[in-house]
Amino acid sequence: MKALVLNSDGAAPLLEQREIAVHSPGTCEVLIRVAACGVCYHDVAVVEGTLRRGVKPEVILGHEVSGTVEATGDGVTTVQHGDRVVTTLTTFCGECERCNAGNEYRCLRGQGFGHSLDGGFAQYLTVPASSTIPLPDDFDLVQAALLACPVGVAISALEDAARLQPGETALVVGAGGGLGVHLAQVAAAMGARVFAVTTSMEKLTAIESFQGVDAILADSELDFSEIVLALTEDNGADVVLNPVGSALFGSCLASLAQYGRMVVLGEIAGRSARINLAELLFRDATVVGATGASPRHIRRAIDMVASGAVQPIVSQEFTFDEADDAIRQMQAANTFARVALIPPQ
Repeated sequence: MKALVLNSDGAAPLLEQREIAVHSPGTCEVLIRVAACGVCYHDVAVVEGTLRRGVKPEVILGHEVSGTVEATGDGVTTVQHGDRVVTTLTTFCGECERCNAGNEYRCLRGQGFGHSLDGGFAQYLTVPASSTIPLPDDFDLVQAALLACPVGVAISALEDAARLQPGETALVVGAGGGLGVHLAQVAAAMGARVFAVTTSMEKLTAIESFQGVDAILADSELDFSEIVLALTEDNGADVVLNPVGSALFGSCLASLAQYGRMVVLGEIAGRSARINLAELLFRDATVVGATGASPRHIRRAIDMVASGAVQPIVSQEFTFDEADDAIRQMQAANTFARVALIPPQ
């Protein structure tokens, strides 16, 4: 099969298209013919070389995978040949204390696809049967690649970390990015009043098309926290979703309401965040990190998409030959929502 293998031997990591053997499914394993794989900033960080901890040598990146079951190993009863599936982001044992608590993404024995295990930048991917979730027959397979990440990740952040309630105000920064676009949609679907911040006029127009989402154009003259306070009668946002990290941390904190909750879902700049503890203390605020999605979040994502409440948005599709261009466009913040790699069929 064809796969994009990360070659880190030189000064800068490179994605190399190679012919490698297909791994036949063993006991309780499933071979998936990959239909699409979303490109996440996790993949960009590994290609840049800024994220290397725990990454296997010559890894095949990609953890946002959809496809069809090509073959099953002994003992597989949950899926069969031809089934349309989406994969979880990691493997999990189903037995440890974290799995029993519904937090399979942080399984004590789990490994991440496209990180410590090979992922979906390939024509085929072999995974444990437990890491496959069946899809309705009418689901678009390219859009379905986003069900675990970013849609499931957004659901996990809003339901579990932020504890968002209907009628509350939610602020999403980096709202034109792959995670931000879906955070805004999920928050609106949960009944929140949603403000979505972007620095791009082109992305602003697209964000304004989402039902229940008010877009804010951030500029250098006025901090977006001042706009949020003005729009909320100086109360601020009950929940702030920050997939950008340190670069906007101060403004996010200043946007919080009393008893507000900030959820940090990413770190783009790769630097430390400066925090005025008084801002945190006098708001009685909470700052929490959130990553990943467990099977229950992915199933919830399927339900939300099936009902029309959330739309997975793939703005561009790239071939394996165009993979480097996809990475460059993401590095330059030229992409809207998510982009996906489509393997040769």
